[in-house]
Amino acid sequence: MGNMVWKVLGTGSAIIAGIVANKVISVAWSRMGKGETIDPNNPENPVGEAIAFAALAGLAMGLARTMATRQAASFYKKSAGHLPEAMQSVEGELDKVS
Repeated sequence: MGNMVWKVLGTGSAIIAGIVANKVISVAWSRMGKGETIDPNNPENPVGEAIAFAALAGLAMGLARTMATRQAASFYKKSAGHLPEAMQSVEGELDKVS
């Protein structure tokens, strides 16, 4: 597998994870009794709600993208026998620091 396969696999999984996380955030926000999703940038929304929504969205998106990228890298490693080149360079840098 080549570098292009990893770019498609890694990016595609992160995009799908972001879409799923956004749906989960919308459902969670509405179940908390807050109604529809809010725009945290809109000054007409209460500051506390804007901060809470932004924090929830950031946490969910970051977690979803991280887990999706890890799973994609694991799949790539099982298929190709090694980590993607982008991750190999980071792994090498970490070895230099330790």
